[in-house]
Amino acid sequence: MAYVTKATTKGGRNGRAILDDGGLGLAMALPKEMGGSGEGHNPEQLFALGWSSCFGQAVLALARKHGLDGQAAEIGCYVSIDKDEISFALKAELTLRIPGADKEKVKALLEDAHTICPYSRATRNNVPVTLSVL
Repeated sequence: MAYVTKATTKGGRNGRAILDDGGLGLAMALPKEMGGSGEGHNPEQLFALGWSSCFGQAVLALARKHGLDGQAAEIGCYVSIDKDEISFALKAELTLRIPGADKEKVKALLEDAHTICPYSRATRNNVPVTLSVL
């Protein structure tokens, strides 16, 4: 096993989430759009942060292969949650922007990174994902 981390949450979406190493603790709150106070963070925000960072590393690992500057890459991760026929479900959009780069090369890099990013692999066939070049 390369790495393991653990978080503990009390109070669900209106509680407190803490990393067990003490490095981060966050007040959690249901978003206003879902009837909450919005005065805290929510799991979708944290998921978007993690996925965009992880995806950025995949872009860095593959950029040279595509003749692109991975350090200039800007990754966006939009995570939405909405009701479905069972309960609630996630959707996502990953965006990649590399200023001044050829859009077709950026698109190829985006698709390639989506195949190796651990978040992309974990959500594949479970979460609808749109890939967009900006």
